[in-house]
Formats: sequence, structure tokens, C-alpha cells
Amino acid sequence: MIALVGATGRSGAALARALAEAGIAFIPVTRSAAKWAALGLPGEARLADLRDAAALKRALAGADRVVSTVHARWAPALLAAAEPGASFVLMGSTRRFSQWPDAHGDGVRAGEAAFRASGRSGVMLHPTMIYGAQGEDNVRRLAALIAKLPVAPLPGGGRALVQPIHQDDVTRCLIAAARRDWAGAETIVIAGPTPLPYRDFLRAVAGAAGLRTPPILPIPALPLRLLAPLTRIIPGLPSVGAQEIRRLTEDKAFDITPMRSILGVDPMPLDQGLALTFAAPHISA
Repeated sequence: MIALVGATGRSGAALARALAEAGIAFIPVTRSAAKWAALGLPGEARLADLRDAAALKRALAGADRVVSTVHARWAPALLAAAEPGASFVLMGSTRRFSQWPDAHGDGVRAGEAAFRASGRSGVMLHPTMIYGAQGEDNVRRLAALIAKLPVAPLPGGGRALVQPIHQDDVTRCLIAAARRDWAGAETIVIAGPTPLPYRDFLRAVAGAAGLRTPPILPIPALPLRLLAPLTRIIPGLPSVGAQEIRRLTEDKAFDITPMRSILGVDPMPLDQGLALTFAAPHISA
């Protein structure tokens, strides 16, 4: 039996819907019974706060496979609470490869280290930027910025590479990983099919959203980082963090051969994923 931890989050809810549609039995594990009920999916949720070891142990009782879509920093708690023979499918992030240290990436690295040292079997999937989930704000927030700004100020002119992955492909990877028997603790990067410069990603988002593509204005990263806090106080402008600006200066391009060969998932092209994203109704998180 699969225990799905984080069943009401963005990736968790998408996976729960896919499992229900495929007729695959699972135990939803969440902090909120109301949020689970709002999804309208079958099954009774087991309630657990990840900080409550006893409650988490009860929630995972009887599960021989733990699939978690919560932040990887919770890996030690999940490893300690699960049945002795249970295997794992955990969500990490390619932020663990970033040259810029932050709490998010540090948490992923710590979770991966705990998983590798645990003696458990399974896999931690490291996705790139995920788009296309209900309530996600990656491409929609970018579209909102494009609509407001006369030019697109990008560090280095937006030459750094990105390789975003659609939520549907993340879900397919999670299901494939849950169906596989793993010999030890492994990690796999999951990403879109082809890396592209961020400026081309911006143009693709603008086109999919039916917006004009603004001229690209190359600006050094430091002034943009200093100006980023102003986006929180300008009415109608989505906020952008200084750390986000800094991450736009590094390439995020990855080999997805293991994703294709081990998980059997060939990700959809960006134009297809963006068409699906902007065709779907927007639901705020």
C-alpha cells in the first residue's frame, strides 16, 4: 500500500488525482482533513503533522511504499516513522545543485544525505522548476510581470539556461518511481526535454499567454537584486525576491537520460506544456 505524504499540496494533489484515476490504492496523509475533502477524491485521509513523530508513525502504519511530495528536509522524519521494510519515493529539487546557498537548497541536500545514509531503498527525484500545476505561480506570475512591464530587465540579458518541467510529467515520474523496485537509495533529476535561455523561455510564456514579447533589457544582477524588494510595494506588480534574481544568473540545464531510461518518461515540449497551462482555469493556491 502506498502512503502519499503531502496529498493536498500542488504536486501531491496532482498525484492523488492520477492515482485515483488509475485505480491505484493509496493512503492520503495530510495535516488538513478539510483540504483533502475539498479535492473530492475517494479515501479517508490520515492526519499527521510532520513535526509529530507519533502521529506520523500512525499515519504511515501498514504502508510498504512511502511517496512524499513535501520538502526534502522532512526526509529524516519520514525515514524514522515508516515501517522497517518500506521503500521511498521522495521529492527533492535541483536547487540542491545551486552555487548559491539558501535554506531551500540546504534542506534538500540534508534530506538527500539522510536518505542515502538510511539504508533504505527508493529514489529521490530532483525536479527543475515545475509549472502547470493548479495554483502554481511560476509561469503565471511571469506572464503577469510581462503584462505590466514595458521592457524585460534580465541579468546578463537572460542568457542563463532553464529547463522547466510540466506538472503532468512530474506526476508520471512519481508514479513510475512508485511502481519500481529499487535496490538502494538513488537520485534522479527530472526536467523538461531541452534547456533554453531564460529570455527564450520568457518569449515562449508571453506567446502562450497571448501577450506581446517585451524587449529584453540586459542589466547587471546586483542592481536588479537591490530593486527587487520594490516589487512588493508597487500595486498590481507580482513580487520578485532578490534570491530569485541571483538564481537567474546560473545555468539550470540537466541530463535527463536516467529519467527517460529508468523511469520511462519522455517529457512534453515546452510549447505543449505552456498551451496546457494557459488553457486551464487559474486556481489560486
